[in-house]
Amino acid sequence: MKTELKAKFLQHILNKKKEDQGFTLIELLVVIIIIGILSAIALPSFLNQANKAKQSEAKTYVGSMNRAQQAYYLENNQFADSSNFSNLGLGVATQTVNYLYSISTTNASSGVTNQAKTVIDKAPLKSYIGGVKIGTVGATSEATTLGILCEAKEAKISGGAEVTDIPFTDDLSCPANYVSLAK
Repeated sequence: MKTELKAKFLQHILNKKKEDQGFTLIELLVVIIIIGILSAIALPSFLNQANKAKQSEAKTYVGSMNRAQQAYYLENNQFADSSNFSNLGLGVATQTVNYLYSISTTNASSGVTNQAKTVIDKAPLKSYIGGVKIGTVGATSEATTLGILCEAKEAKISGGAEVTDIPFTDDLSCPANYVSLAK
């Protein structure tokens, strides 16, 4: 009986040592492969979200420029141009890491174009154009300022459109290769 007990005790000790050895090389390789596959799937999504965050800066700034132009027109009966960008009172830099912001007044008495152009042409970011013009409300025929915000259909690196002035037609529409985000 004693020898049988000793044998079981030795077997228990040997099994315990096997358990304390850790992971095998195969197990570690499988885990590394799984992590690699997951990161390969997640990385493009992460980079896309980073670009969307950068683009939201431009959307916000151009939308703010549109609203500031409307307020500026109410106070001064004219639109602000690039020489008095600071008079809009936005506290926004005309250039950030990703975008260059400018105002174009091709027909300053009837409208103005607020622009966000990518600083780096090879950046995978879209351009934005905002426009404000004097128009009338259809139902009441009251004169007011109308605004629009347009986003390039594609990023500049993918053949997206250059930033241009919005042609101030009666309906204040986005130029070719741009889509309207808000009016």
